[in-house]
Amino acid sequence: MELASFQRLRILIKLVERSRKRLEPLAKELDATKQEVHRNLIRLEHSGLISKDKEGRYALTTFGRVTCLQLPTTLFLSQHLDYFEDHDFGNIPHKYIMRCGQLAFGTRIKGITKTLEKWKDIYKNADEYIYEILSEIPGDLFDPLIKKVKTGVKFQYIVSEHASVPQGRKAELKKSGFYKLIENGLIERKMRKFVTVIIVLNEKEACVCFPNLNGEADLTEMFYGNDYQFHEWCIDYFRDRWSDADLFIESKLKE
Repeated sequence: MELASFQRLRILIKLVERSRKRLEPLAKELDATKQEVHRNLIRLEHSGLISKDKEGRYALTTFGRVTCLQLPTTLFLSQHLDYFEDHDFGNIPHKYIMRCGQLAFGTRIKGITKTLEKWKDIYKNADEYIYEILSEIPGDLFDPLIKKVKTGVKFQYIVSEHASVPQGRKAELKKSGFYKLIENGLIERKMRKFVTVIIVLNEKEACVCFPNLNGEADLTEMFYGNDYQFHEWCIDYFRDRWSDADLFIESKLKE
């Protein structure tokens, strides 16, 4: 109940930013009356989340500090309740669900056109690498990707064995010099039996798409971020999936 109040949440966040605060500065920063803030401070103090010293300064308790570490997860889920009414985290390891608060530092993008445009931007902005986990291979993203890899950007990707691939893909790969880039070590690829969570990232920014409640990958909405915490979640997840992915077998993909 104490975390159900937006103002009490803001008070806790302010105390994370600065270890000790008095009532008056807090009320000013929150643009609220001293009476209102004082009432919420008392509730937080009674709950054991904060304490007050002899000089009247408030600070987080150990319980409060640990609780605040979980706040981004609560905020992320509460901000996107409508999304998670028909989406799930799929089969990702529990540790990434527990860390999903890091995704609160990103933004939500709606619509297939906007998601693909942001995907292209990640290609465009890459200087070192592009990493992907794919449930299907979008044909209209192939040219900007290959163009970037030819500049020396490394490309690693994991694709589902059941991925949808464009007609004439093999001929297009050969024509583009794709296999030469593999020989030169600029492209590495692996496979997983099923992919439901889609990841696209470069060294500065990332995006993630979660599956719908039927377990199907959904490209119509994504979460995007260039904050280091958002990026850390995505790159750690990619590396985990890469480490235990299977060898890439071209014959498993059907045009």
